[in-house]
Amino acid sequence: MKETKMVERIEHGERLLAIIIPSEFKRAEIEFFTPDDFSQQLAYMNRPAGYRIPPHVHNKIARNVHYTQETLFVRRGRVRIDFYSDERDFVGSRVLKTGDIILLASGGHGFTMLEETEIIEVKQGPYSGDADKVRFEGKAVE
Repeated sequence: MKETKMVERIEHGERLLAIIIPSEFKRAEIEFFTPDDFSQQLAYMNRPAGYRIPPHVHNKIARNVHYTQETLFVRRGRVRIDFYSDERDFVGSRVLKTGDIILLASGGHGFTMLEETEIIEVKQGPYSGDADKVRFEGKAVE
């Protein structure tokens, strides 16, 4: 199997803003993209037919989540994601397409659909409504 190393890390200073896993990413075995202390863990698994993960349950463990991290799966379409620092300064943009995955780890972000787009979003709960985020005017990106 040809392994590819195309995962992109979007950083601003010492802060990891996002991890992008393109649809073409392929690897033998398993790879975790997030450090152990992230409240949202993201990994890729490639296992052969017949490989078995034993049945298991997860233990109840109290965790402290201070910031929402979210993972987006682009099921169909194209979306531009604009990245901002914690201070709301524009950092850059990336375009994601069908099959791409992104973990939004910190900082700010905005989205522009470049065509009709379906996205699956996974993030920690429970959702806190308006207390969950602060909206701001972003940089106009064309």
